[in-house]
Amino acid sequence: MRRVLFYIILIAIWELTYKVFVDVLGVWKSYTFPSPGEVINVFVYLINDNTLFIAIGTSIIRLIIGYLIALFIGIILALICIKYKYIDENLTPLMLGLQTLPSVCWIPFAILWYGIDERSIIFVTVVGSVFSIAIATISGVKNINPIYAKAARTMGAKGKILYFNVIIPSALPEIISGMRQGWSFAWRALMAGEMLSATKGLGQVLMAGRELGDISQVMAVMIVIIVFGLVFDKLLFAKLERNIRYRCGLEKKN
Repeated sequence: MRRVLFYIILIAIWELTYKVFVDVLGVWKSYTFPSPGEVINVFVYLINDNTLFIAIGTSIIRLIIGYLIALFIGIILALICIKYKYIDENLTPLMLGLQTLPSVCWIPFAILWYGIDERSIIFVTVVGSVFSIAIATISGVKNINPIYAKAARTMGAKGKILYFNVIIPSALPEIISGMRQGWSFAWRALMAGEMLSATKGLGQVLMAGRELGDISQVMAVMIVIIVFGLVFDKLLFAKLERNIRYRCGLEKKN
């Protein structure tokens, strides 16, 4: 209830700001700063027109495909770096550097390599999240308590048994955190890809609003993007991370 009240107050402040700076003082123009009512009207129009549902469905499918590919590649890269010290010393710093690149930097490569189609958007989504997943997995394995591995070795565990039964489970809390971060990066990268090369999707609807000079549509789509990002994080990764941390004794059960 307190959270709902907070957002009601936030919307009230937004409406008051609109009234003062647009209607009364005339400092801002209505086409540069929308009111909550205008955004709601556009939101309702996009729902009635079925544009919003089509865009959401298309974006979610792309996101799931891109994220799963990034997850697979990221974990493989991490396992290779963990296994071979020479590769780790040289590849991990490179991945750290590549992670800092904005996703939009990969769009020219995507268009030149794959053209303006689904593959280019998936490529941008994958590249936008794969390095954060790999780095988090590497960090999680390196930062486990050494006593776990020592205790396992004294009981005869070695090789794959030690690796998959002790080391990986011990690193799971940090690996899940990396997966959670990778999901948010994939969501951001997807929007960047859709804004420049998609015919459908939330990013394309956002760009359509910009090209039409409709700031209300831009704001409405931005709110949808934020809400969906929070919903996925809350319902999937937050629960998974809490469960893993509880199993590892790092968090008390509520």
